[in-house]
Amino acid sequence: MRLRKFSWARQRIYFLKRNDDNCVLIFEKDSMQITQLNIPKGMIDFGIGQPAISLLPTDILRQAAEHRLKQGDPSILQYGTEPGNGYFRLVLSEFLSDGYRIPVSADQLFITSGATQGLNLICTYFTSPGDTIFVEEPSYFLALHLFKDRHLKVVGLPVDEDGLIIEVLEEKLNEHKPVFLYSIPTFHNPSTVTLSADRREKLVSLSEKYHFFIVADEVYQLLAYTVTPPPPMMAYDNTGTVLSLGSFSKILAPGLRLGWIQAAPFLFKRLTQSGLLLSGGGLNPFTSGIVQSVLELNLLENHLEHLKKIYRERSSNLSTALSEYLPPGVNFSEPQGGFFIWLRLPEKFDVESFRSRAREQNVDFQPGNNFSSKQRLRNYIRLSFSYYDVGELRKGVSRLASVLKTG
Repeated sequence: MRLRKFSWARQRIYFLKRNDDNCVLIFEKDSMQITQLNIPKGMIDFGIGQPAISLLPTDILRQAAEHRLKQGDPSILQYGTEPGNGYFRLVLSEFLSDGYRIPVSADQLFITSGATQGLNLICTYFTSPGDTIFVEEPSYFLALHLFKDRHLKVVGLPVDEDGLIIEVLEEKLNEHKPVFLYSIPTFHNPSTVTLSADRREKLVSLSEKYHFFIVADEVYQLLAYTVTPPPPMMAYDNTGTVLSLGSFSKILAPGLRLGWIQAAPFLFKRLTQSGLLLSGGGLNPFTSGIVQSVLELNLLENHLEHLKKIYRERSSNLSTALSEYLPPGVNFSEPQGGFFIWLRLPEKFDVESFRSRAREQNVDFQPGNNFSSKQRLRNYIRLSFSYYDVGELRKGVSRLASVLKTG
C-alpha cells in the first residue's frame, strides 16, 4: 500500500492511497477532523465544556518532555505497573495534598486515562447490568450515556443550592439498594452548586449505613474562583466507601487523557487484577512521566492560577452580559468555580424550538433535558464559558437575547 503527499493550490495537502481493490482514495487535509470539536464557521457554541486551544500549555509540556527524556530512563516506554508509576503517584499525591488541603497518600491513587475512563472502570468492575445506581438530578449528561451503555437502572435525586438533598436520599434508600451514588459535589456540572460540608458528612455516613459507594466526580475541585469549597469527599471517608475521580483535562490539557481514582487501597484490587491491566499494564505510563516532570518542575501551579484568572474573568463577564441582555423570567446564579452557568427559563418554555432558532442565529447550547435521567428539566439550558473569550461570550449572549425577543 503506497501513500503519497501532494501540495496543491491554497496550500491544501492531499493524500492518495491505493487500497487493496486498487481504488484511489483522496483526502483533503482541511476536511480531516483531528479534535472532538467540529464547530461550524461563525457559530458560538456555549455547549462546549472544554478549554480553548489558546489555553493549552504547549510550552509547559515541551519543557516537561525535554526534562523527562533527558533523564535517560527508557522505563516510561515500557508496560507500566498496574496502579500507575509509583514515582508519579508520589509526586501527584504531594500536589493533591497541597491543592485539596488534606493528606493524600500515593497508595490511595490509581492512574487512569482520564476521569471518564475511571468512571467506566468503576462501572465495569463494581456493577453488573440491571444494578441500581443513584445520580443527582440534573447530572453530567455524558455520564448518563455511560450508565445507559452499562444497562444500569438510574434513579435521579434532586439538588438545591447546597447540593444533593439528603432527606430525599434517605427516603430513596428505603426503596432501593444502589451499588453507588454518582455525585459531582464541587461546582456541579451543570447546576454549578457545591455540596455543603454538613451534607458531605451525612452522605458518607449514609453510605456506610446502607452499604453503597460514593463515586465523586471532583474534576472541578481545583477550579475555585471566588470561594474555597469544602475539602473533597475522601476527607470524610473512614471506611472506604468513597471513590473520587480526578483529571488533568480541566487543569492542564484534555488530550493528555490522564486522570486518577482516589480511594482506599483495598478497593483497587478489583482493578489491578483485571485482564485489561494484567495484559496491557498500567494506563498511560509515558504521559504520566511527562506530567511527573510538570509537577516536579512546579510548572502547574502558575498555569493553574492563570486558568483561574481567565475563567473567573469569563464567568463574571458572561454573568454580567446575561443580566444585561436577557429578559425577566430567566434566572441563574453566578458560578463560584467550574465551567458552567445553569439558566432556568419560564415553565413550559419550548427549549427545542428555541435551540433550533438559536442555531439559525449562529449560537448554540446544551438543553437541560440532556442532563436529566428522566428526560425532564426542559426549561433549563447550560452555558459554558471555558472555550470563548469575553468578546465572543458577550456576542453569543446578544444572539441568544435576540432569539428570545422574537418569541
